[in-house]
Amino acid sequence: MAELFLVRHGQASFGADNYDQLSERGERQSLWLGEHFARNGIRFDRVITGTLTRHTQTLAAIRRAMPDTPPECTVHPGLDEYDFHALFRAMDDATHREIASRAREQPREFFKALRQILHAWSRGELDDRAPETWHAFQQRVAAARDAIQQGDARRVLVVTSGGVIGAFVQQLLQAPDAMAVELNLQIRNSSVTQCFFNRESCQLSTFNTVAHLDDPQRHAYLTYS
Repeated sequence: MAELFLVRHGQASFGADNYDQLSERGERQSLWLGEHFARNGIRFDRVITGTLTRHTQTLAAIRRAMPDTPPECTVHPGLDEYDFHALFRAMDDATHREIASRAREQPREFFKALRQILHAWSRGELDDRAPETWHAFQQRVAAARDAIQQGDARRVLVVTSGGVIGAFVQQLLQAPDAMAVELNLQIRNSSVTQCFFNRESCQLSTFNTVAHLDDPQRHAYLTYS
């Protein structure tokens, strides 16, 4: 069977006007991941990303440590993250004001609010206000997985986002929708989720590993945003 390495992008610019840019820390995480792959003799013969800037920047940093990575890259929009800003706006006015107020206070409050909103979205409670339904999100993640499983590559690198990885794993495990939300909120920046696959099936091997950050001097680089 072929190997799949699902990588969550490095830390983005949380709190900035443009979230969709890697922070300095995110660049470092991604470079270290590429060094880890190279040091362990891991080579990829197919590369796939979503369309987001933080995806392409993460791949570029990995490539700096792995110059023999194929220059060709398939771009699949099914690997893009959900629009969490739009989901916040989709809450009714009173609830939105209360959640948005908490989310502005500190990152911990933001993630509490995000969990609340994602669960409401997964239950279909935002379908008439969100730009994308939960069902549509699930469908495009499944379509991206189907696209990954095609072709003759033996080792595939995919750079995507935490929500996509959470849904991807939840679908593989045939778990309830709520599990996708809980998995999503655990996924660390630049983490690796590994699967084995062929055209007919895909099996989870490891989830959310950050071996490239195991050094105690790198623990400050363990991030979730």
